[in-house]
Order: sequence, then C-alpha cells, then structure tokens
Amino acid sequence: MGKGGKKKALKTRIAELEAQLSAPAGPAVSPLAPAFSDLPPIDGVRFATAKAGIKQRDRADVMLAEIAAGSAIAGVFTSSATRSAAVLDCQAKLSRRTASGGWAILVNSGNANAFTGADGETAVAAICKGVGQALGLAPSRVLTSSTGVIGQPLAHDRITAVLDKLATKLSAERMAKAARAIMTTDTFPKGATRSVEIDGETVTIAGIAKGSGMIAPDMATMLGYVFTDARIGDRPLQTMLSDLTKRTFNAVTVDGDTSTSDTVIAAATRRAGPEITSARTTAGKAFKAALHEVLHDLALQLVMDGEGATKLVEVQVTGAANTLDARRAARAIANSPLVKTAVAGEDPNWGRVVMAVGKSGARADRDRLTIRFGEITVAENGRIAEGYTEEAGAAYMTRDRITLAVDLGMGQAADKMWTCDLTARYVEINADYRS
Repeated sequence: MGKGGKKKALKTRIAELEAQLSAPAGPAVSPLAPAFSDLPPIDGVRFATAKAGIKQRDRADVMLAEIAAGSAIAGVFTSSATRSAAVLDCQAKLSRRTASGGWAILVNSGNANAFTGADGETAVAAICKGVGQALGLAPSRVLTSSTGVIGQPLAHDRITAVLDKLATKLSAERMAKAARAIMTTDTFPKGATRSVEIDGETVTIAGIAKGSGMIAPDMATMLGYVFTDARIGDRPLQTMLSDLTKRTFNAVTVDGDTSTSDTVIAAATRRAGPEITSARTTAGKAFKAALHEVLHDLALQLVMDGEGATKLVEVQVTGAANTLDARRAARAIANSPLVKTAVAGEDPNWGRVVMAVGKSGARADRDRLTIRFGEITVAENGRIAEGYTEEAGAAYMTRDRITLAVDLGMGQAADKMWTCDLTARYVEINADYRS
C-alpha cells in the first residue's frame, strides 16, 4: 500500500474511532452483578411479556402474571404521601380480598403513573378491566404496578392493546422474561429462589424484583414479586411478608430517596407442603426462613445494581440503647453522601462514620464508640485505635464488599443495613434520566 493509501486508511480508522467515542454508550452491567438465578416454575403461576411501547419501542415493557384460583396473596407498599394510583388501588383491593377466584398482576415499566391525578385512576381501571376480560377475572382480582418517570400520563391504551397477546403467551417457564420486562435503569435482571423440605414435601419459592436508584428504607423505587406453591393462607403470608420486609427491602438504601411506587406482592398457590397456619409452627418457621432468604437475596441485588455502584457496603450497628437507635445510626451511615463517596474513592476516612453517628439522633458516647472496617479496629475509646494504620484501612477499602461496623457502647440492641458507594456515574444516570 502506497503513502496515499496508508493516509486514507489512517483517516478512515480515526473516523471510525471518533464515531465510536461519540456514540451513546449502552448501560454497563454493574460490576457487582451476580449470575441470574435459574428460576423454577411455580405450580399455579404463569407469565407473559410484551412490547407495548410505553417509553421504548424495542423492548418488552409489560409483564403479566396469572395466579391460580384459591391462591393466597399478600402485599407491602410504600407509605409515601404521593403514592401512585396503582399502589392505592392494590392497597384497597388487598384490604378486602376474599379466598375465592384467581389473581393477576400486570406490571409496566417506563412510566410510574404517579402524580397523574384522575388520569392515573382511569388508567388503572382500564388496565384492570382489560386484564379481567382477557383472563376471565373480576377487575377486583387484578393488581397493577407501574415504574418509570413520575408525572406523565400513562398511555394505558398501549397496554390494553397487547393484553390478548399476553393471555395467549402465558407460560410457567417465563418468569425470567418477566424479570427483564420490569427493568428501568437496572443493568441486570434480578431473581432468587429457594426450596425447602417441610414434612417430607418440597416447597418452592421464587421471586423477581427491579430497582436501581431512588432506593431508601420505606421501601425503595422497587418492585418485587414472590411466588410459592406453599399451602399457606392470606393472613399468615401477610404477617410474614410484613415482618420480613423490615429486615430486607426496608434495610437497603442507594441514595436515601423513597419512591411513589414501591410494591412487594407475594402469592402462594397452596399446592405443596403441609398447611402453614402461623410462623410459630415448625412448618411455619421453615417456610419463613426460606422466604427470608429469597427476600434478602433480592434486596441485596437492588443495592448491587445501585446506579453507578462499584461496592456493596454492609453497615453493622451494635451496642445501641434500643432497636430504634440502632436503625437510626445504621441509616445515617448508609445514607451519608460523605461516607458513600469515601467508599467510592477507597478512602478509609473513618471520621465520616463518626459524623454520621453523631447526626443520627441515636444515643452514643464518644468515649465508648468503636469503629471497625471488617475485622480491622479503626477507632475505640474516643480515639484512633492503637496499632491501626492508614495503609491497612486503605487496603481494606479496595475490596468490592465492605463492612462498616460501629458499636455505640450504650446497650444490647443491633441492626444492619446495606448500601453502595456513590460515584460520578450516579450523577450521570440521573441527570440524563428523562433525556
């Protein structure tokens, strides 16, 4: 090749590289992303997904779950004062649920249908009516969830237009596709499953969730759906779900912001295992433990996919005067932008932990306070620990899973929360969210 040909080839290659650099980058999968669980079918539950074009035309953005007649159902929702129309509708329906008939859950991504006034209520009613007609259910047996941009009317006609197609595609094998259809800024689908032997019978639990940003206790900008074949009724299922949510979805935070749409729904088709009447029975304890594992797994995946996250942080608080103080201190540490940016920069700035405890409102005594990074004692008795070195702290902070432990020295109460670091990528994602 002559000089002219080489120059032309070089110019062509430079143009190609410039085009690659200027092209919009797709969402990079979180470096903390776990392998997606192989979700088993749950007897009595079928799923389908469709492209309704709510926000993007080229991806599945609607999920339908059909739950067999006779199933138990339970739900936990955000207590936000600006709850979405879908959340308010679900709360009303579950407050007067009966044991007869089946259930359906319709979820759309791309639009939260929140702060949309009467239009939001109209959209929910139209979707529930359409799903009911497609599946032969009363609208009162249809629950909906919406996630995405707040304040924009939901084009519910795009959803109702695909309901017949969804009804024909229902399959017990499509839970993994359902997990992908409910994603918004998520970089990976979230699923978890456990099986437990109870009185010689295998009971299976499987769940999916979405969430990446606007995540804080009570609950998060998250949706979660858990399905089981366990033989359990509405009341014990509701009691267990409400209790376990406090220790799972309400114990994670990404950015301290609570959404309008948070929903966790659990359904039990009552087709396997012994009758579970209470969490206090042997069967109830075994089932609740497995359910806890599924919810905890899903909750941690939300933090692992925190927008821009590169590190998973467990905050442990011990020695609190009471459980409320333990949660206050844990929440203050986990939500602190200064703590989270120090973690992102791999800076062992333990003074920021001291600051967070001090502002939390929890009772603490400076001279009794102990701080640890993993197994490394950083500070104790009101001062830096003897033998601690900045080099040891800095080396620990390079890990992708970090434990920040604080003993308040005031009592016996303890609590845990999970969070992630706060990086420049979080700002980029949320600055461009509606662009």
